[in-house]
Amino acid sequence: MDTLFPLFDSEEDRPPLAARLTPKLRALADQGVFFGTSSWKYPGWLGSIYSKDRYETRGTFSKKKFEEHCLSEYAETFTTVCGDLTFYQFPSPPFWAKLFNTTPRSFTMAFKVPEDITVARWPSHARYGTKAGTDNNHFLNAELLKTLFLRRLIPYAERVATLIFEFGTFPKSQFPTPDDFYGRLDGFLEALPAGFRYAVEIRNPEYLSPAYFSLLKAYGVAHVLNAWTRMPPLEAQAEMPGVFDADFTVVRALLTKGRGYADAVQSFEPYDRTQEPNPAVRSALAQVANQARTRKKPAFLFVNNRLEGFSPGTIEAVVEQLGF
Repeated sequence: MDTLFPLFDSEEDRPPLAARLTPKLRALADQGVFFGTSSWKYPGWLGSIYSKDRYETRGTFSKKKFEEHCLSEYAETFTTVCGDLTFYQFPSPPFWAKLFNTTPRSFTMAFKVPEDITVARWPSHARYGTKAGTDNNHFLNAELLKTLFLRRLIPYAERVATLIFEFGTFPKSQFPTPDDFYGRLDGFLEALPAGFRYAVEIRNPEYLSPAYFSLLKAYGVAHVLNAWTRMPPLEAQAEMPGVFDADFTVVRALLTKGRGYADAVQSFEPYDRTQEPNPAVRSALAQVANQARTRKKPAFLFVNNRLEGFSPGTIEAVVEQLGF
């Protein structure tokens, strides 16, 4: 049988989890279901996903070598990945060329668009310098996005799984009502060029209304079903009318409901094993994957280490629920 992701000739010397996952994830990809993780540069995955000897220099682990080359090995197992690295910059053309040259053409990547586009007011954090606490004049600036981001990605468009607009939680001082946000989002989505799959991720549960889903449907944009500390559970989002109206589905399983980001980091680093299984999220991921197989429309499902402690292990558990 021809497959979208051909199997490698030998699995004997590969880490055990990588060897188990590879054929299963490729079989799912052939059915339009793509599982990946949020980012990939985790030394905690050495011995399970990554081969230690690939990143040694004179017998010693090289962090620099690992961070520069581990994406290539990641793509030997997984069929997609969600990159956070674009959230803090408008990458240069050489950056994109180097990144895409690292992986096979069949491998896709999702990216969060830069926060310059999605942050309405800069956080009061030292790293923002003089901008901290001020309004962002580039918020939802479609022309800036096209000039510094989308045009540079055009040569690789077929290898982009989706572009995610991640919006943080907006206080009422920024958008007094959901309709105020919808109005700004409407004009922005209308100005976006064709050629990419766009997806919107929100952190205000009150925005999940029929008007929101109708707005996304009008432009063929997907809602990112997201497991996040203050959002409705994934299974609840999956039941909302209109959530699957786009021609593709995007899921990001990030945090257990009620758990803060910093707490998850402290509890789970270095992300080398599953520590707190979340059966509800696993079941919801399997549900969405099965729905995508039935609808015959692609689904991109991304799992974060901070959900259970070890995203490759979470993915393996979900894949087993799917019968693979």
